[in-house]
Amino acid sequence: MLSLDPKELSTKDLHGYLLSAVGPRPIALASTVDEKGRPNLSPFSFFNVFSANPPIAIFSPARRVRNNTTKHTLDNVITTKEVVINVVSHAIVEQISLSSTEYETGINEFEKAGFTALASDLVKPFRVKESPVQMECIVKEVVSLGDEGGAGNLVICEILKMHVSEAILNEQQQIDPHKIDLVGRMGANWYCRASGESIFEVEKPNVKIGIGYDQMPSRIKNSFILSGNDLAKLANIEKIPSLELVEIFKENTDIATLLQAGNDDEETREELHRHAKTLLEINEIEAAWKTLLIDKLNRL
Repeated sequence: MLSLDPKELSTKDLHGYLLSAVGPRPIALASTVDEKGRPNLSPFSFFNVFSANPPIAIFSPARRVRNNTTKHTLDNVITTKEVVINVVSHAIVEQISLSSTEYETGINEFEKAGFTALASDLVKPFRVKESPVQMECIVKEVVSLGDEGGAGNLVICEILKMHVSEAILNEQQQIDPHKIDLVGRMGANWYCRASGESIFEVEKPNVKIGIGYDQMPSRIKNSFILSGNDLAKLANIEKIPSLELVEIFKENTDIATLLQAGNDDEETREELHRHAKTLLEINEIEAAWKTLLIDKLNRL
């Protein structure tokens, strides 16, 4: 494994490693105005939400690595204490990239990137009509993390009002991850799209107390077929199925056929593990457990 000491790397190289390693990162398309009321628009991928009560979002306009200058967005939020954070969907990703162009002071990035400016209700900066979610914010604090090129500036924002497009809502009036179609920032020129097969569910363990890795039989825990993700799914079950249930499950047509195909115990065990892995891929956790426990049943 390559081990790196940040102090021994140039800021440019360290910046590249960090951005490539930590991702995908959500993107804040930040809308501000200067002291003359002129609009500015720029994307930032050092961004996330950090509190719901109060509702707090933070993004960080870093000092430029190449010449240690600051961005217009940072200057504006320090001066006006207001910002609108617009989230970025796949439909506008090329436009937000264009808006990151380093235009001169006073140039309107809404016009340059082809965005529609909407008046906000509570703050002076405009909202981006094309963004599926827009958050009007006041700036509570700006925390400087350094004064050299590459240093971040944490813009701590309190969300006063949210605007959510009805087109991205499900029947329960919640945001549908497939409809919002968000994009995330990776390293260099790379982005990723959070939709389709890229979106998947992981059951939260806080709804129940799983048995954990330590309670799994060693023949399962040390499987060379099951991955760490597979084992974690198995470990999240509250109770291992009884051998009585496994005996009934063993009569399943697919399992019976699989058992007949094995030439010896080792080959049969491998086939059981492969079948269990297939079941885990479709989140049939209990069936996967029963499949794996057939090996124990056969050894009794």
